[in-house]
Amino acid sequence: MVNFQKLKNIILSNNTFLLTTHVNPDADAIGSEIAFYQILKALGKKAYIINHSETPYNLKFLDTDNVIRQFNLDDYADYFNQVDVIVALDFNRSDRTVSMQKNFERAKAIKICIDHHQDPEKFVDYEFIDTDYSATGEILLSLITETKLVQLTKEIAEPIYAAIMTDTGSFRFERTTAKLHRKVATLLETGVNPTEIYDKIYDQSKFSKIKLLGRALESIQLSANGRIAYMIITQKDFDEFGAIESDTENFVNYNLSIENVVLGLLFIELKNVFKVSFRSKGNIPVNKLAAEFGGGGHTNASGARFFDRNMTSEIINQILSRAVSYIK
Repeated sequence: MVNFQKLKNIILSNNTFLLTTHVNPDADAIGSEIAFYQILKALGKKAYIINHSETPYNLKFLDTDNVIRQFNLDDYADYFNQVDVIVALDFNRSDRTVSMQKNFERAKAIKICIDHHQDPEKFVDYEFIDTDYSATGEILLSLITETKLVQLTKEIAEPIYAAIMTDTGSFRFERTTAKLHRKVATLLETGVNPTEIYDKIYDQSKFSKIKLLGRALESIQLSANGRIAYMIITQKDFDEFGAIESDTENFVNYNLSIENVVLGLLFIELKNVFKVSFRSKGNIPVNKLAAEFGGGGHTNASGARFFDRNMTSEIINQILSRAVSYIK
């Protein structure tokens, strides 16, 4: 249960804020940052948004004020020591900030976390976390509606809609309830255009992404008598098509579209990291599977990153072996 009055008091009692989110941000991450920024702007507060990763090209339309900055030590390290509050949005472990981790941890500012993922790390002063919410953006919507902190405008509603729409799989995942639809209706009443937002996020892909998707689909293999499906993307694939990491968003879900498959995996080889995405159906807790390899997330959607290992057949087989134990 989120203490919205406490969150409201922290916001009103301070003047300068630094907002950040996790590596390789999705629409919930970017949408939550922009929505929170617009809330602070409406209150006359000063806010900065600084992320480790560049904003994916299909989400840049959410940043209408062009305020998101990509972190580098020379330009932005001092920002962590110049604000009253640092806000971690849509993540609950400090290592998810990657290059900013030391600056985040050493900062003297009040640190708060607003998130909906499971198994949070104790890395902030105040946690506003509830796993019952469909998205971090939904938490921000409840902050507004329950405390009357600001008026819900289209500038705030649009990024919140993008956050909720994407994190619910376009309103088909488990946390898509009648209550959530009533909340989303209030967003549409501000003038948000759902057709336009869906088109910008999902139907304006670069050609390189579609070519990479083809390679990923071509790589799909089945395991555990057809109950597990997995795909592999190598650095060579990225180089061949000129694609980037954010292009792989939602690729892993294609595994679950195969009949009888209940657990899907996506193995991604990048220049400096090896990444695994986990997805499942029903009550298969892939967050626990991901945790075995230093990752985490939701029951049915999780991930893990390896900064000290290459993608080898050995580690792939090790993860597949452990995955089998979760479907028995």
